[in-house]
Amino acid sequence: MRLKGIRRSSNVEVRRGGGRGARAGGLGLVGVLAVLAIGYFTGIDVSPLLVGGDRQVQQGTPVTQTDSEQTQFVAQVLTTTENVWAEVFQQQLGRDYVPPRVVVFSDVTQSACGGASGATGPFYCPSDQKAYLDTQFFAMMSQRMGAGGDFAAAYVIAHEVAHHVQNQLGILPQVNALRQKSSDVEANALTVRLELMADCFSGIWAANVQGLMERGDLDEALNAARKIGDDYLQKQAGRVPQPHTFTHGTSAQRSGWFQRGFDSGQVDQCDTFATEKL
Repeated sequence: MRLKGIRRSSNVEVRRGGGRGARAGGLGLVGVLAVLAIGYFTGIDVSPLLVGGDRQVQQGTPVTQTDSEQTQFVAQVLTTTENVWAEVFQQQLGRDYVPPRVVVFSDVTQSACGGASGATGPFYCPSDQKAYLDTQFFAMMSQRMGAGGDFAAAYVIAHEVAHHVQNQLGILPQVNALRQKSSDVEANALTVRLELMADCFSGIWAANVQGLMERGDLDEALNAARKIGDDYLQKQAGRVPQPHTFTHGTSAQRSGWFQRGFDSGQVDQCDTFATEKL
């Protein structure tokens, strides 16, 4: 992905080293299922970057060059999402887009949805309208899941921003209200539709940054979507896939809905709640 010359978003908070309290929370991209399936994360130190604007930095452990580069990458990719969704909201929805903030952290930190650690995976918290990301997730994707590449990492960021888009459109609170009244199986099914919609929205983002894409970038994103499918993760853990436990969709569904968003570029083509077959 060609990011040279892309400004760094000011909507980034950098927190490194020993936050407060850690308990699982939020809408993780891989979530608790992946933690059980692979048991991947270890905390690393994340570098504060001069991203400009209002930022919060927690002082702590030493900074590495890799940390700095990853934080810069997050800030630049976030800028592309801000540009894309501002345009899409105006052209397709006739409204203004208010971007989220992204918290880049290491070890543990706190969100309005509860504690966050590397083990929770990237997630979006609707209560404070922030996405939380331990950049060690990118290394895990590449080294342990075979889903490396900068565009695969950008897809992760775009997916969490997509949950913010859902929140702005009123979809996220409606689904959360339905889940609270549902059985576990029904709640899981609703969550799958929510996550696949976010994958489709991520595809819309990708369709609008094609000028920044390099050869193989689309394949990287589709491969990442397949590698974090519920069925794939359960198989990797030596388990027989149990569809009633799925919370994010199968590999085929995740890559398929991303492709749908990429091909159409239209928000109304991402309504996963309006179709029987996902």
